[in-house]
Amino acid sequence: MSKHRPVTLTDIARVLNVSKVTVSKALRDHPDIGAEMKEKVRLTAEKLGYVPNFIARNLSAQHSNTLGLVVPKIAHHFFASTIESIYETAYLNDYDVILTVSQENAQNERKHIQTLLSMRVDGLLVSVSEQTKETDIFEVARQRSVPLVFFDRAPENTDFSFVTSDDEGGSYQAVRQLIRSGYKKITHVAGFSHTNIGRKRRAGYERAMRENGMDIPPEYIIEGGFSEADGYRGFMKLHKRAALPEAVFAVTYPVALGILLAADELGVKIPEDMDLICFGGSEYNRFVKPSLSFIDQPTDEIGRVATQLLLEEIKNPDKPSQKIIIPTELVICETCIGCIGKKENE
Repeated sequence: MSKHRPVTLTDIARVLNVSKVTVSKALRDHPDIGAEMKEKVRLTAEKLGYVPNFIARNLSAQHSNTLGLVVPKIAHHFFASTIESIYETAYLNDYDVILTVSQENAQNERKHIQTLLSMRVDGLLVSVSEQTKETDIFEVARQRSVPLVFFDRAPENTDFSFVTSDDEGGSYQAVRQLIRSGYKKITHVAGFSHTNIGRKRRAGYERAMRENGMDIPPEYIIEGGFSEADGYRGFMKLHKRAALPEAVFAVTYPVALGILLAADELGVKIPEDMDLICFGGSEYNRFVKPSLSFIDQPTDEIGRVATQLLLEEIKNPDKPSQKIIIPTELVICETCIGCIGKKENE
């Protein structure tokens, strides 16, 4: 056998002088094959270095026991933690997970979903990119009877199942906390308004401001993306104004990190000159100086619930879609000096 050619079922069958079908059944622990032959096949396969052809196996099987996962990025605490929860939940239910990353690119996302569907995954877990506006690729999954559950980010008005944190409620709580701390000039460094998290978190900010009689001039909302670079650029725009706001609510933790970096470069002290709260945290927040005050998203629960919901839909294809909103919690740290000792009891 060539050292560069993968070992096949035919190679194992030739060594044992049995049929390819016998080898295939033995490796799948089929009851037609006796224990002695199964052991011979297993040992020979191991000796030859046989690796199962994953795609071929899925094409010939009714179920692959595999889930496809599409996320916009992994260098982000929320996604890293949620992915870990998804893997753990899938493993406990005897499922494998194939992870793909769109890098916030809608075309990459489309290609990944096409690839996963061609690999015959049993279901899809998707958090869409910040570019995603078209939804036809998700309808392809429906047409192929492949269940799909969105988590954290989803297309507008989707009728697929969706698991998310309370984006509007958490944002409302954060901004109301700033208002109760005595601040009136509160800016929102926002996400893209065509995304559900950008839209919902902005809605929470606006509701808190209006309910408390606060003005929202157009310049109070700086729209961008969800990365550190977006936060950096947003704060640079903010700094060009005549006067800084008293506080800022950032759409994500990475955006808040970008704000901290820009503020440091410009000599703006946080929280002495301006308070800062963001949506989403990080297990490494204690190493950030000053540590960020944030709305905590239950990443473990989001990943677990989304995966369990997908597994239920795989078992019961007629199960109605669900939208599950998971509560958040406000965590006061060093970037909100006005909040210390004044946290709401809810």
